[in-house]
Amino acid sequence: MDRGYIDFERLFLFTLCSAFFVVRTKANILLPRRYSRPIDRSSGLRSDHTVILAEIAAAQVYPDPLRRVTYFDAKTNNRLKFLTNNFVLPALMIAQIYKCRWPVELFFKWIQQHLRIQAFYGTSENAVKTPIWIAVSRYVLVAIVRKHLGLEASLYQILQILSVTLFEKVPPLRALEASDSQVNLVADPNQLILFDF
Repeated sequence: MDRGYIDFERLFLFTLCSAFFVVRTKANILLPRRYSRPIDRSSGLRSDHTVILAEIAAAQVYPDPLRRVTYFDAKTNNRLKFLTNNFVLPALMIAQIYKCRWPVELFFKWIQQHLRIQAFYGTSENAVKTPIWIAVSRYVLVAIVRKHLGLEASLYQILQILSVTLFEKVPPLRALEASDSQVNLVADPNQLILFDF
């Protein structure tokens, strides 16, 4: 998880459920070092420490020690610090796990951009999941139609066309046909010319 998701009370629930997490740390979190493990600096690792939370409020909700792994990314020239409750995996794998979260974030960004969810009907798990599953199902059905009909338009364009022509008396295939973008409007004698170039 990224830094915006640091909530030590919630992270401790993961620990209690025997799950592990990898999260980026914030610069303002006080984490005194209790133990250091040897690392291979040629791999990009800079440190592998056992730390505890020094702030009283955070230490009350997360009393267990944490592991802080520091990694230097040579491609971006960034020093990244990760917190985890996993003391078994190698430090380099902790950094790689964090890197693997990026495709997941891109997937959710894609969902936000392409799936049109107007509103949720409540705050329960079912009220949130139902519109999401409906939107995903709609998108998958359009992808099947696109592949079956061999359409050139993107899924986003097809969804836009279908949303506009949903209640029209136009056959769906005619609505999805590619329009000729090279139509010469100047050749139409009824078309007025505003600018003479």
